[in-house]
Amino acid sequence: MTSIGGAEMVDWNLAVATATRLVRPGPEISREEAREVVAELRRHAKSAEEHVRSFTRMIPEGTEPEDTPVLVVDRSGWIKANVAGFRELLRPLLEKMQDRRGSSPGGAVLGAVGGKVTGVELGMLLSFLASRVLGQYETFAPAGRDLPASAGGGGGRLLLVAPNIVHVERELEVDPHDFRLWVALHEETHRTQFTGVPWLRDHLQGEIQSFLDETDIDPMTVLERLREAAQSLAGGRPEGEEGEDDGRSLVEIVQTPAQREILGRLTAVMSLLEGHADYVMDGVGPEVVSSVGEIREKFQQRRARGASRLDQALRKLLGLDAKLRQYRDGERFVRAVVEEVGMDGFNRVWTSPNTLPTKAEIASPADWIARVHRKAES
Repeated sequence: MTSIGGAEMVDWNLAVATATRLVRPGPEISREEAREVVAELRRHAKSAEEHVRSFTRMIPEGTEPEDTPVLVVDRSGWIKANVAGFRELLRPLLEKMQDRRGSSPGGAVLGAVGGKVTGVELGMLLSFLASRVLGQYETFAPAGRDLPASAGGGGGRLLLVAPNIVHVERELEVDPHDFRLWVALHEETHRTQFTGVPWLRDHLQGEIQSFLDETDIDPMTVLERLREAAQSLAGGRPEGEEGEDDGRSLVEIVQTPAQREILGRLTAVMSLLEGHADYVMDGVGPEVVSSVGEIREKFQQRRARGASRLDQALRKLLGLDAKLRQYRDGERFVRAVVEEVGMDGFNRVWTSPNTLPTKAEIASPADWIARVHRKAES
């Protein structure tokens, strides 16, 4: 635990307690029905593994990638898992902040107060997300007593959030058995991406750590950036100062130029991963999910419709609208490449970090084909 004189830089326990207290209750469901949902999701996760491997051809026959556990969790379980992941991923940054704060006047006091404040803020964020996430492959998940993870490569586990899946299938009025398998196909694709491409996890972790290393941890500078971000988001920027920050989320606006370069590369990778999962989900779907057309149509309408004004504002503030664009833009990229060079040709994307698409190539698949295929063939 990163701390100063016993004061944690982030009060992780408070984050869990806050999120668990604030998260919305799940849908009403009997104990027997809940057990049936959990059992079915586990079965679907297993069958999805075979379907995804056959469709993507990412894992050669006869090879067995590193196994990672599948956990069917409720909203509080998702919160605990993500706090553990945040704590692991942010450890280097928090240690860096500890060194800076410990040498400044009143650093210990700031650490004690800041840890509580940050814990509450993180808890509020997680409470918002915990009722929306259907599933998640935790790439950097550390193993815990109640949350097992892969024994090798730094962890990893697949989470399926049962109450959220039930809530959405009821909201959309779709066949629940088909919808559960459809969701499992998407999340299993993410597990296949990371277990079938050994270098991908380390590459992403390196990019994220580079991003964190560039973080400006001077408190006054951070406050100034937050003030500017708030003005931009509220439309309060003085006339004549419209610039490149317009339309970006708070997460993006507070970054340094170096971080924006890294963020561009991360955005391209995440667009690829999310778009690939959507493409596979729909590609496998017609053979094993009879109502996939209805599910996709209603789910897309739900994405486009959004929710309340407050919900939309929070999505914008947190950059979640950018994630929705990642699904759309990434799926278009994958579809265009597969149509041009086939699935095996697309799979060259997993050769090395150098064959990953850039942010510009996500928008122009022909440029990626020209760079990776035609250059290799010339």
